[in-house]
Amino acid sequence: MNIEIRTDKNIQNSERLITYVRAELNAGFERHNDRITHFSVHLSDENGAKGGADDIHCMIEARPAGLKPVVVNHRGHNIDTAIHGAIDRLKRSLEHIIEKTENPRAAALAFAEATDVDDAEDVKY
Repeated sequence: MNIEIRTDKNIQNSERLITYVRAELNAGFERHNDRITHFSVHLSDENGAKGGADDIHCMIEARPAGLKPVVVNHRGHNIDTAIHGAIDRLKRSLEHIIEKTENPRAAALAFAEATDVDDAEDVKY
């Protein structure tokens, strides 16, 4: 699984941040580790040095094998809440998509047997 991490000019990309994001993604998606081929994480601080509520933006793109990429966004007041919020949203989205591909609702309809139909006609109301 390839993990790519990018930041804007307002967030310093350090080895500590890279290690932290990789550990959180690996811990959060160890169940689907064989299905996901690539993660792309983008962190940005919209207000820069001015600060503000929910100004850290985290966007995560996951590429599951054989499926279309899934992209989620989350805003938080610091990097940690932005990353965890995006990971939680991505977990829900991926589990929903994977469940739909494994258990499609378009299963063939079972038709009633001819004897069941004959028995139904004999019932008086």
